[in-house]
Amino acid sequence: MGSWWDDVMGLVERLMKKDGCCDGALVRSRGEAPGLTAVKSTKLPLRFILIDSHAPTYEREMVGPPRPQFVLFGSSIVQFSYSNQGWGAILADLYARKADVVLRGYSGWNSRRALQVLDQVFPKDAAVQPSLVIVYFGGNDSMHPHPSGLGPHVPLPEYVENMKKIAVHLKSLSEQTRVIFLSAPPINEAQIRETLSGRLGTLGRTNECCGIYSEACLELCKEVGVKAIDLWTAIQQRDDWLNVCFTDGIHLSSEGSTVVVKEILKVLEEAEWEPSLHWKSLPSEFDDDSPYNPGSPVGKTTLKVADILHREIEWN
Repeated sequence: MGSWWDDVMGLVERLMKKDGCCDGALVRSRGEAPGLTAVKSTKLPLRFILIDSHAPTYEREMVGPPRPQFVLFGSSIVQFSYSNQGWGAILADLYARKADVVLRGYSGWNSRRALQVLDQVFPKDAAVQPSLVIVYFGGNDSMHPHPSGLGPHVPLPEYVENMKKIAVHLKSLSEQTRVIFLSAPPINEAQIRETLSGRLGTLGRTNECCGIYSEACLELCKEVGVKAIDLWTAIQQRDDWLNVCFTDGIHLSSEGSTVVVKEILKVLEEAEWEPSLHWKSLPSEFDDDSPYNPGSPVGKTTLKVADILHREIEWN
């Protein structure tokens, strides 16, 4: 009779020969060796994991300790939110050691396409659900319909219905999952013609249409009880918004992103959520005093580096 390792290797060989495994499936089979299970993942590069089923098992985070998870879900305004000192990067900085900011941005997408993958991005049976989801779709939906029928345009009634379905799904993830919708921001039509017309052709969107879809998003949020941020109005409150808030007339510059962060923090501070998700309210990980922290000038106490470093913008 062979050793337990021979049994395991035989199990692995059988798994490698097994057909009909779709992408992302897990194939589990128990070998003859007592207490051992081999797991094959077909979603990642070929990998087998041996698990001793006699030992106690726990659901573990990939990186621990676990923190609140904030998910940014949307089109290019989200995907590029880590570029150009973007609002996603600013949030990740503010919430360092407090929450994990997860980017799920898909440039060029509209609400119709987002709805198609909603269950994959936010599965209801996930072991851990996000504490906060910030959603943005609308700018691409508001583009004019193309004569060919192609393109991102979504009629306004369908856009509202799509966003309603997204809101209902996200609110159902858990009692502690909070949701914020960002409405469509304004655009600089002249800047778009100057920077993007050579690649995109005829201007397919107007600031007026962005405003219409923004207002529809805000009305929907009132109906379904979701926090909403009126970006179309907030950005245009700056006198110089046309000159400083965009990189190309559509996507946000650092100045435009600063407006977004201020509005998000305002909502988080004013929301009567328990626990509060404002960055000043969340505890920092491993924030206990330690003799290994830098010493104070008087030499009798220690300093927390995070409390003394200077940011270009004070977000208090």
